[in-house]
Order: sequence, then structure tokens, then C-alpha cells
Amino acid sequence: MEVVMSAYGFIKELDIPYEEAVERVTEELKKEGFGILTSIDLRQKFREKLNIDFGKYTILGACNPPFAYKSLQAEENIGLLLPCNAIVYEKGGKTVVGIIRPSAAMGMIDNPALKDIAEQVESKLLKVIERV
Repeated sequence: MEVVMSAYGFIKELDIPYEEAVERVTEELKKEGFGILTSIDLRQKFREKLNIDFGKYTILGACNPPFAYKSLQAEENIGLLLPCNAIVYEKGGKTVVGIIRPSAAMGMIDNPALKDIAEQVESKLLKVIERV
């Protein structure tokens, strides 16, 4: 399946089970130097907090420490946009994977030093979603 680029993310539909997609995204992120800081199971949280039945949907908060450090050195408040989020959910019999486009997120900040960092991170994240 091919990667579709939206205004703020890369999206890809897969013909694999949801649980396998979460594992593959996690592994591919690791290959590019990202660790998972948070994993939010929205199905579980909505059931627990709202008593609502929701489909399978996970948000993975990924961080590449060297790039996070460089970003914070260039822009102290960039932590508002960290970590890089990846999503995995089920829709219409498919599993969908999405990863944020750092160039879009950091593009709202007028800081030329961030542009290069965002492009490097985005290149790594694009490799991740292409390999999933």
C-alpha cells in the first residue's frame, strides 16, 4: 500500500491485524532511533472514562533523544510539539497507520534552525511508514 501525505501527516492503509501494525510501527521507529514514551489505548480510556465503546485506536508518542535535544536548543518552547505522534487504528476492515509530519508542526514556528531539524526527523519518519 502507498503512503498518502496529508497537510500534517503520513497515512498508510495496511492489510494486517491492528496488533501487528502497532508492533511493526514500534519496531520501525526503533530502527530510526525513536523510543516510545507513551502508548495510549483510546478504546480502553474511552471505556474507562466515558463508558463509550470505541474502535481500536492507539496513539504512540515517539521520541528521538538527539533530535529532541537539538530542537530544544533551537527553541525552548518546542516541547509543546513533542513527542512525534504515530497512530494506529482500524477502519473499514483495514488497519491505518499515521505519523506526524514534523515540517508541518514545526512550520508554524518562525525559527529557521528548526526547519533543518524537522526535515531530518521527517525523513526518518517517512522511512518508518514506508517500511511498515
